[in-house]
Amino acid sequence: MPESLKQLINSIWYLPGIWEKSATKLAFFLLNANRNYIENLSENLKNIKDKIGFCKNCNSLCDKWNDLCKICESSSRNKNLIAIVEEYLDLLTIEETWGFNWVYHVLGWAISPINWVFIWDLKFEELFKRIISSDDDVEIILATNPNIEWEATSNYITLEIEKRKLKYKTKITRLSRWLSSWYIEYADNITLVNALKERKEI
Repeated sequence: MPESLKQLINSIWYLPGIWEKSATKLAFFLLNANRNYIENLSENLKNIKDKIGFCKNCNSLCDKWNDLCKICESSSRNKNLIAIVEEYLDLLTIEETWGFNWVYHVLGWAISPINWVFIWDLKFEELFKRIISSDDDVEIILATNPNIEWEATSNYITLEIEKRKLKYKTKITRLSRWLSSWYIEYADNITLVNALKERKEI
């Protein structure tokens, strides 16, 4: 097998959820694809690093030349309802339900020392600044996955809000137990909507 083809297979195999056989099939598809398609794919891969940035308000993804994402820019969104999610994929999943008009805060992951993710690696300070700067009471919705990492993350947020004396203007809610065996990314719309609508105050 040509060395370039081996390297391509290894690069594809590195992607999550891709096994060696699938990587090989994809590599041969690309080998036989139209050159224009290959050049377009190559350009798009470069663009995700060169043209995608982070919203300065919520840490969501946005075009690099914009300071704010479309959700934070929207005048129809309730800025006093902030759903905290682990990553951008969770935000997209919730948005696909088309049932809510709140804004978001993307932490970047969850506290997980075993994976070398610590408090200072995540966007907590930006969240607390948003609460402080709000003129009205704020509801923080912990739209988090049901695992140990998110329990630690949720507990940290709750304790810090109390420690910083922000409890008087902050209501903290979490998803109902509808998601006890599901991750947000994989939950169906009905389950997710029910979990969000029936959220419980902490």
